[in-house]
Amino acid sequence: MVIPEDDEDEEAIIERRRRERQKLLEKLKHNSDTKFAKVSASAEIEDDREDEDDNIGSDDENSSAPSPAVEERQKHEEEHQSYGEWKSLKTTSTLAGKPAFDMFADDDRIDKMVKNSEDQTIMATNENPNLTDNWDDAEGYYRTQTGEVLDQRYTVFGYTGQGVFSNVVRARDVLKGSHEVAIKIIRNNEIMHKLGLKELEMLRRLNNADPDDKYHCLRLYRHFFHKKHLCLAFESLSMNLREVLKKYGKNVGIHVVAVRSYSQQLFYALKLLKRCNIIHADIKPDNILVNETKSILKLCDFGSASLVSENEITPYLVSRFYRAPEIIMGLRYDFPIDLWSVGTTIYELYTGKIMFPGHSNNQMLKLFMELKGKIPNKLIRKGQFRAQHFDESCNFLSHETDKVTQRDKVTVMPVVHKSRSLSHELRGGERLTPENNTRVTHLVDLLDKIHSIDPHKRPNISDCLNHPFITEK
Repeated sequence: MVIPEDDEDEEAIIERRRRERQKLLEKLKHNSDTKFAKVSASAEIEDDREDEDDNIGSDDENSSAPSPAVEERQKHEEEHQSYGEWKSLKTTSTLAGKPAFDMFADDDRIDKMVKNSEDQTIMATNENPNLTDNWDDAEGYYRTQTGEVLDQRYTVFGYTGQGVFSNVVRARDVLKGSHEVAIKIIRNNEIMHKLGLKELEMLRRLNNADPDDKYHCLRLYRHFFHKKHLCLAFESLSMNLREVLKKYGKNVGIHVVAVRSYSQQLFYALKLLKRCNIIHADIKPDNILVNETKSILKLCDFGSASLVSENEITPYLVSRFYRAPEIIMGLRYDFPIDLWSVGTTIYELYTGKIMFPGHSNNQMLKLFMELKGKIPNKLIRKGQFRAQHFDESCNFLSHETDKVTQRDKVTVMPVVHKSRSLSHELRGGERLTPENNTRVTHLVDLLDKIHSIDPHKRPNISDCLNHPFITEK
């Protein structure tokens, strides 16, 4: 093989080979013998693999292995591709020269959480989609069809939606009297597959610790593989709380009695999480489902969950609007980050508005201080990311975009004055009945305690469950 003298020649060769491969694929589309077409294309691609810029696998298990250099390059390209997918969905930052992902840690940590995952992993290669049996799209999502039968027992009849990790379908279990289930089909992608296995392990722990289903975490029935996708079969529920708010309380929230019921159930879910030493790390209205009558909720989506002993400091854990201050500042975190997220969710349920709608971590800190006052210096000094938000004297560095130049403008703020009132925001200027006025007063007190900047000053779950907002009928 002749090595090109510069990058331009190499790119030209790559482009030429891609065009040749595309012509081959167009011919193969008209070949009635699908199996023969796949083998022929695999062989052609195997011949070209050393000179290609992208990773394209072969279905032929007996094909000759690439050289170590090519193998290493392919590994690097796969990692780069995975990083690109996440970068388009989540903000990334560089800490100590290492990219930090928003929602998950590095592969080493995932491997520790998912023991023996290599034995369970059934992954598709990075083939060109035109060479597969067309059941995946270009991003690895499974293309499901109404009437399709999964695992010889689940007949698909509806499509729920698609998230970062998976897509979800509704099906009837023919072995259980056509009982309705929701099936989460994990994307055919190595990182997503590992996260799916991690979610499977978290759900097993939670369900085993709650055999009588009293603690409002979603029930997993079983898991299976379908066309190289990990699939999780769950109990079927109606809609998430984001949809409930949109339908019944857009911009105004829902009734305080419903908020109280939902709050109590969420506290029970947190109680089970703590019992199992699990941090959910992504509690928000989207990840909370309700049943058909809207009376019972279940916490779901444990793809970002981890054991408390395995957490790692990262500024982008939890969706931003529900992210606790200790995460943003780079402090050690624990179960209180989930309590903070539940508190912001409760606020949103009652008001119909996001509690802290910051467009960046820096603005989130400013919003926290506008409600709670200046962050204590002792917390600032302990934070690994303090230099991003505070100077040496612990003055807040407010980052704003100049409207004229569109450049970052930093303002030193020795004091951030409290300008928000929970009581005013929750009452909204309304005249409440004496009974509801008492309930809202209790809710204000509960949320004020939950949103203590210092996580050690937040109430424990028992305190929350025994708070007058929950106990007074």
